[in-house]
Amino acid sequence: MKRFKNILVVHSDHTGSDDALSRATDLATSNAASLTIMDVVQDAVSTPMVLAERQKRLSRLLISVQQEGVDATVIVVSGIPFLEIIRQVLHKDHDLVIMAADSTYDLRHIFFGSTSMHLMRKCPCPVWVLKPHQPRQYRKILAAVAYPVSETEHDELNIKILDLATSLAHTEDSELHILHAWDFTGADADTIRSEIHDETRDRLFHKYQSTHTTWIDNLLARYDLKEIQHHVHLVRGRPESTITQMVDENDINLIVMGTISQTGIPGFFIGNTAEYVLTQVNCSVLTLKPAGFVTPITMDL
Repeated sequence: MKRFKNILVVHSDHTGSDDALSRATDLATSNAASLTIMDVVQDAVSTPMVLAERQKRLSRLLISVQQEGVDATVIVVSGIPFLEIIRQVLHKDHDLVIMAADSTYDLRHIFFGSTSMHLMRKCPCPVWVLKPHQPRQYRKILAAVAYPVSETEHDELNIKILDLATSLAHTEDSELHILHAWDFTGADADTIRSEIHDETRDRLFHKYQSTHTTWIDNLLARYDLKEIQHHVHLVRGRPESTITQMVDENDINLIVMGTISQTGIPGFFIGNTAEYVLTQVNCSVLTLKPAGFVTPITMDL
């Protein structure tokens, strides 16, 4: 299924940039999408000579990409990387950004405070960050979905996550793991921690487990999963710990997950769960924004 039409790949000196370009080229080919290869030179080192050299490097890469039959272009600019990338997304209406994880951090901290983290927080389109030495084909994909926190919240983001994860699983011939972490809320959270009869505890546990089982069954009923090797995990626990544990135990190559607002401030829709996961896992991460997301970045220079 074709999910993307206008892909932006960020190419730099970071380890893994060539892998990101290969992934972007494969996606552009399978989706019949256009591809823009972008390099952002930091202001501190930006000179006409440096910009010209970067332009030559991308132009050489462009030839090989075009030989794959991809409609591709290149762009080299100077500035703050995440700002220029988001402005490019806004200006050209890209529907996916792909980049290698920043290599200035060790593997457990490559995301935090980096260009990739800024993009995941503020970029209006999905952001796909690849770890170094990423395999060409993903063997195992994890889709993390979350129960709506209120009666007025709907499943649009979960549907976006599963649409993309199932599509990628088909394309990559991957094993798909679908994870939903749940826990007790409100007064029930206090009750379950108190000294109550086992019968009361079991009844409360069954009530929550039944509610979340019914919810995820209804959500997955939208999808024909017969042709995908898949596993559904309904786990009691905090999302951040269950996701990282699932990644470690199942050797996950890619997480597809949403970014969730914790502050209510437009443009800052990444919550504690996503931030924690991004600093802990050693696999690639593809994050999607919820409906109504508004980036705080503008196209003004």
